[in-house]
Amino acid sequence: MRVLLACEESQAVCKEFRKLGHEAYSCDIQPCSGGHPEWHLQQDVTELLQQDWDMIIAFPPCTDLAVSGAAWFEQKRKDGRQKASIDFFMLFANAKCEKIAIENPVGIMSTIWRKPDQKIQPWQFGHEAQKTTCLWLKGLPPLQPTNIVGKGEFITHKSGKTRPKWFADAFKLPPDERRKVRSKTFEGIAKAMAEQWAGNA
Repeated sequence: MRVLLACEESQAVCKEFRKLGHEAYSCDIQPCSGGHPEWHLQQDVTELLQQDWDMIIAFPPCTDLAVSGAAWFEQKRKDGRQKASIDFFMLFANAKCEKIAIENPVGIMSTIWRKPDQKIQPWQFGHEAQKTTCLWLKGLPPLQPTNIVGKGEFITHKSGKTRPKWFADAFKLPPDERRKVRSKTFEGIAKAMAEQWAGNA
């Protein structure tokens, strides 16, 4: 299969497809951090969507879409950032490909477009961590849990707000590293995507 992993600098999913012998490419405007630049297309993904792909898995930026940033929505609507992010998300939704998956946190696309086909958690795939992740699917089955474990540690802040420890720990990192850690696909989920979806090719 020829697979495009859009907006994936970590190459977490790309590498799992490569392990199974597929011609998979990560794409991002940033250099890859996954160690395989030969599989990375550092460019705007828009042009690549005009090519023929057997599968597209997209991880569009969620900064302007996720409900966690709702406090800034009004300003982002006014200055056009949210509209630009919605349009970018929909590029993948409308791509000419038989098999498409779009990943994003809980956000406004559930009402702007449609509800996701599935919500998954890292703890369903062998990682003791909580991170609600939405998947919008076309021509692909919902992912089946592979290894259900505990939900991991949580930290309660002075404000009373509770966060998963892995997520809270990321705030100790510089902003660029923090974004990468928080957006990287957990290995168990990446492996499930490759094994379960490539097996239906």
